[in-house]
Amino acid sequence: MTSQARGLATPAQARKLHRGTLAAFVAYGMWGLLPLFWKQLSAVSALEVLCHRVIWSGLFLALVLLSQRRLGEVLRIWRERSSALAVVACAGLITLNWGIYIWAVQVDRVTEASLGYYITPLLSVALGAFLFHEKLDRWAGISTGLALLGVAVATWRLGSLPWVATVLSVSFALYGALKKKAGLDALSGLAAESLLCMPFALIYLAWKHGGAFFTGGPGTATLLILAGPVTAVPLLTFAYAAVRIPLQRLGFIQYFSPTLQLALGLFVLGEHLSGPMCFAFGTVVAAVLLYILSRPGQNRASA
Repeated sequence: MTSQARGLATPAQARKLHRGTLAAFVAYGMWGLLPLFWKQLSAVSALEVLCHRVIWSGLFLALVLLSQRRLGEVLRIWRERSSALAVVACAGLITLNWGIYIWAVQVDRVTEASLGYYITPLLSVALGAFLFHEKLDRWAGISTGLALLGVAVATWRLGSLPWVATVLSVSFALYGALKKKAGLDALSGLAAESLLCMPFALIYLAWKHGGAFFTGGPGTATLLILAGPVTAVPLLTFAYAAVRIPLQRLGFIQYFSPTLQLALGLFVLGEHLSGPMCFAFGTVVAAVLLYILSRPGQNRASA
């Protein structure tokens, strides 16, 4: 009896799964380490860094799609009214997400940003049930409710909403939901979004007479250009992983990124958590673990 007939992975399938899993860890690892990169640009305003991220990532992704002879996909997006409107909405959401995240790193709020990315997957589960009528089982509902309760109690104790975490989680969860509903490809969709925002970024930089790109020295200019590849390379790595491993495994690995961000904030960048924020983290992490452990059958199927 062959390994395939016994339900075991063939050597080729095992290699594919291994490479996909490694690529997923690399992608989320790069995203988790991004605060170290944005921290190098703390002398440049967050809005200016955002503009360069939009410009250089759009150009980099356009070159990647051109090399793959897929640039026509970006043009096809604009030919359909529904996909074009989705790109406009997604462009607004991802620009907001990028801008808030860059600013959060610059003002030493990496830990709060990491909380947002812990919440995002649970919020995506709730949006899936609301927008796509996906089945929300009891444990998924309890996990989502527990995470929201933790944030609500932290808000009450702090006297204000942890708005960085809230904006990052809501904007990215909505971004993912819109892309799914419109059926937008990760690479061509992001290229279309970046190219849409590029004229506005160029106008702002022209108004600033080039800003830090010309006044900050060659080191700063190089870092600003690298904002393009730094944005696109993790996405390309993620796209490689997403077609090679089960979504359940990919969903589990995604928590590697906010965990790295949290560790960087606490142990490298010298940030501190207040009591209410510790409570919020505790409940959100508990909710994440509850969600993961409540679906052993799915985990076994994905192993």
